[in-house]
Amino acid sequence: MAVKAFGIVSSADNGTHVEGLHDYRPIGSFSFLGRFRVIDFPISNMSNSDINRIQVYLRSRPRSIAEHIGSGRHYNINSKRGKIQLLFSHDTDTRSLYNTDICTYMENLDIIERMHQDYVIIAPSYMVYKQDYRQLLDSHVASGADVTLLYHKVDNAKEYFQSCYSLNMNKQKGVSSLEKNLGTAKEKNIFMDTYCMSKEVFISLINDARKLSSVYTLKDIINIKCKDLDIRAYQHKGYFASLTSLKDYYHASLELLDYNLASDLFQTDWPIYTRTTDSCPTKYLESSKVTGSFVSNGCIIEGSIDNSVIGRSVEIKKGATIKNSIIMAYAVIEEGVHIENAIVDKWAHVIHVKDIRGDADHPQYIKRRDTL
Repeated sequence: MAVKAFGIVSSADNGTHVEGLHDYRPIGSFSFLGRFRVIDFPISNMSNSDINRIQVYLRSRPRSIAEHIGSGRHYNINSKRGKIQLLFSHDTDTRSLYNTDICTYMENLDIIERMHQDYVIIAPSYMVYKQDYRQLLDSHVASGADVTLLYHKVDNAKEYFQSCYSLNMNKQKGVSSLEKNLGTAKEKNIFMDTYCMSKEVFISLINDARKLSSVYTLKDIINIKCKDLDIRAYQHKGYFASLTSLKDYYHASLELLDYNLASDLFQTDWPIYTRTTDSCPTKYLESSKVTGSFVSNGCIIEGSIDNSVIGRSVEIKKGATIKNSIIMAYAVIEEGVHIENAIVDKWAHVIHVKDIRGDADHPQYIKRRDTL
């Protein structure tokens, strides 16, 4: 009989703040590649891995994620046995020391205890990757470990993954400690904030963390328990992005314009589900020119677009130029405007400012509903 697990999708730590975008919504509901939300990736991974009971934990500004997930039917979850539950924290202060993942799990402990599955997979709502959790679970059970952590080996840890943790491991892939990536070395084993363990171990870690400190996170208690528990690491292969800074979000969005990278993440046998929106196809007028870009449906394109991501129902007027930029849904870019290395949030209207330029490491950000 196959081993069964339930899924938990966790929120980003309070210390994580993505400039501008984060002021309006949690990272999980950030638009990604025009058509998806970031939270679609962990939920789709779970659905494709036959995990039909999924808990989504929301710690602040939950409205956009609650609207997007809705009943959860679009994630292809078993309609009889499957269920997505949205679970909330009473402390929604985004800057509060006490608003931790452990605090949220503690408040919903009775629901966790009632789950019938013997194991739990915990994945973040702020990272983009593809992973069959059945392989992770099978490896965990076969090893006899108490906890298994998913990690990705990177060679650009100096530039990216700054607010992530890395794993220190021995030759047997036993984890000796977790430490914050301070950008001191290129090569790191970046922890993907993804855990596999039995339900009993999970509950005991929640209780132990609460006894030791009211502000401990699951990462904190795991780090302490490295001495006492058998904690293993499982290597992830394939595309991986952590969206915990504006630079990381911008970089991940534009690098997926590379067909080879995108085809590794999006595969026909591993669909990424999302809430679909019915709208007209995009209309390209004679004056338009589009190269190397993702353009969502419902747009009207008269200007030129190069190496950019365009969200739903965006208008790019005649003579406007968009280069190396992310334009989110319902934005309007008027005639003669040049936008380069920028992120334009939803419903923004760029009229009078004709030249907006950032650079790849510091993209410009235009606020939601703003008029320039």
